[in-house]
Amino acid sequence: MSTSASSTAPSVAPMPSVSPRDLAPGVIGMALVGSSVTVSRSLVGAPLFASQAVRYAAAALILIALARVAGVPLLRPRGREWLWLAGIAGTGLVLFNVAVVRGVAHAEPAVIAVAVASVPILLGLVGPLLEGGRPSRRVLLAAPVVVAGAVLVEGTGRTDAAGVGWAALALACEAGFTLLAVPVLGRHGAWGVSVHAVWLGAVMLAGLAVFTERPVSGTASGPASGPASGPVSGPAAFAAGLGSLTAGQWAAVGYLAVLVTAVAFLLWYRTVAAVGSGRAGLLTGVAPLAAAGAGMLGGGAAPGPAVWLGLAVVIAGLALGLRGGDARA
Repeated sequence: MSTSASSTAPSVAPMPSVSPRDLAPGVIGMALVGSSVTVSRSLVGAPLFASQAVRYAAAALILIALARVAGVPLLRPRGREWLWLAGIAGTGLVLFNVAVVRGVAHAEPAVIAVAVASVPILLGLVGPLLEGGRPSRRVLLAAPVVVAGAVLVEGTGRTDAAGVGWAALALACEAGFTLLAVPVLGRHGAWGVSVHAVWLGAVMLAGLAVFTERPVSGTASGPASGPASGPVSGPAAFAAGLGSLTAGQWAAVGYLAVLVTAVAFLLWYRTVAAVGSGRAGLLTGVAPLAAAGAGMLGGGAAPGPAVWLGLAVVIAGLALGLRGGDARA
């Protein structure tokens, strides 16, 4: 019996080129995330869980209001979807913030930043498998290039064993923020995943604030998070912690809620749904570049030669990974 040409042709097809229209939301979202580094410095002395709970609660309300205005239906999660969405909130929102804050106590910020910048490799490997495909050879080649560029931008830093552990946790949580969304993006879309992950994260953080955090006392020079102690605890401590925020800290919370959470989350998940988690993961290299730029605009020193070289390397990695015409690995 004869066979057709289509049955004997290889099943491996070239990857199509991606549209700039699909990539633009992810680029903007990662730029906003990078800008949050400078803004978040004003929250060093604020209660960690309480301020973040307010941030995500406000972002959830904004997203729900925008969805109503845009006429986008928000579906109620069902079955295992609750686990995926809770996983996004628990890893990408709650544990990630804890890992960063605790990590910088044991390592220089560059160590944490470099760990997070390694996420394209993890997304390039695992993401396509969750989407029912196979990793792209081009993306796997481009991911280390993007990571190398991010390392040049962020530099390296000193750390201890605990710092390495917190950095690894931050990397896993950052990857989980994207990978755990893959199974639910099909039904809920970028709007639904963003709304449900954000309000679930707000609930988790509020619980942590009520049971583990005490209000700021005496000085605002250091972190206020820690085991509850003293006569004030529970909801009273939560309220007292919010009452201790300064006008500048409230402004930072507002910026993080509106742009870095509501807008950036929505833009990011749109790109993940459009181009896949593997290719979208390369765009995380934009975040350290935006952080360097925001630091300069905020009065920091102009970038040195290593930063400019890192910028060029990241751009080269993005150009390599986002081109079409490459067979699946």
